[in-house]
Amino acid sequence: MPTIQAIAAFSGGLDSILAAMLVRRLGIDVTLLHVQHLFSGNAEGRVQIRATAERIGMPLRIVDASVEHLEVIRHPKHGYGRGMNPCVDCRVFMLKIARRVMEMSGAQFVMTGEVLGQRPKSQHHRALLQAAEESGLGERLLRPLSANLLPDTLPITEGWLRREDLMAIQGRSREKQAALAKAFGIAEYPQPAGGCLLVEKAYAARVRDAFDHMGRENVDIDGFRLLRVGRHFRLSDRAKVIIGHNQRENDTLASFSEDRIRIDPERVMGPTTLIEGDPSEDELRLAAALAARYSDHAGAPTISMVVIGPGIERVIDVAPLRPDDPRIAEWRLGC
Repeated sequence: MPTIQAIAAFSGGLDSILAAMLVRRLGIDVTLLHVQHLFSGNAEGRVQIRATAERIGMPLRIVDASVEHLEVIRHPKHGYGRGMNPCVDCRVFMLKIARRVMEMSGAQFVMTGEVLGQRPKSQHHRALLQAAEESGLGERLLRPLSANLLPDTLPITEGWLRREDLMAIQGRSREKQAALAKAFGIAEYPQPAGGCLLVEKAYAARVRDAFDHMGRENVDIDGFRLLRVGRHFRLSDRAKVIIGHNQRENDTLASFSEDRIRIDPERVMGPTTLIEGDPSEDELRLAAALAARYSDHAGAPTISMVVIGPGIERVIDVAPLRPDDPRIAEWRLGC
C-alpha cells in the first residue's frame, strides 16, 4: 500500500506541532504548510517557523498568500469579530490554500491543530464543520487533537488512521497539550501569542478609518502595513496625520513618503510625520504644530518645520500644540 500523505497547516505554535507529530507517529507522511498572509509575522517569524520545522524533523513549505488575503479583510462573508477580525473567513481562506497545495502535491488530506472550543468565534462545533465545507476540503480535513469530538472524516473512514489513536481535547485549557508535548519529548515550544492584530482596538480603529476615508479597495498591502506604524490622527475627512514614535518608525514612515506630504523639524530632534489626503492650508499648519508638539522644542514658542510633498517644498514656523490640548485626544485613532 502506498504511503498516505497529509498537508499539515502549520503556525509554529504548540497545537500545530502536536497535531503534525501525532499523525506522523501514526505512519502518515506529513508536510508542514505555513501560509504567509497580511498578519502572520515578519521575516524573523519565518526564520523561527523554519527552525521549528527543522527541530521536529518535517519538511516545510511556505506559501505567500498576502495579496489574496486582501479580499478576505476587505469583504468578509461572515463579517468581523469584536475588532476588524474576520476569523471565520480567514480560517476558510487558509484551508483553501491548504486544499490547493494538497491537490497539487497529490496528498490525501489536510490537517490542522485546531481544538474544539479554544477560540469562541472560529472554533466552535458549527464553525469547524462550516469551514471544512466552505473550503472545499469536506471530509479530507482532519483535526487530530479534537477528532474524537467531531464527525469522522476520510482519514478515519478509509482506515488510514484509527479513531482511538487520536485525541479528544476541548476548550481553552492547555494542560492536555502540555502533557502530550511532554510525552513526545518536546521541551521547547512557543507560548500562545497575543492574538490577531485586527482584534486590537487601536489597529481596528485605524482600519475602519482607512476604509471609511480611502475606500476598502484602495487600502493595499502597504496601506495595512502603514497602519501599524506611529501615532495616527484624523484631523478631518480630507487629512490624516501619522507621527513616528522613534527612529525605527521615522525610517519606516520616510519609506512611505512618496506621494504623501512629509514634515520634519528643521533644527531640533523630532519625529518624521506624514499627511495623507489633501489638507487645506490651515490643516497643513495644524499638522505641523501637532508634529512640533512631539519634537524636542525645549519650550520654544515656535519651531521651523520642513514640509515636502507633491507640489510643495517650504519651511513653516509653528507654535507646538500643548500636550493637554483636548483636540489631540479627539483626533487620535486608537491608542
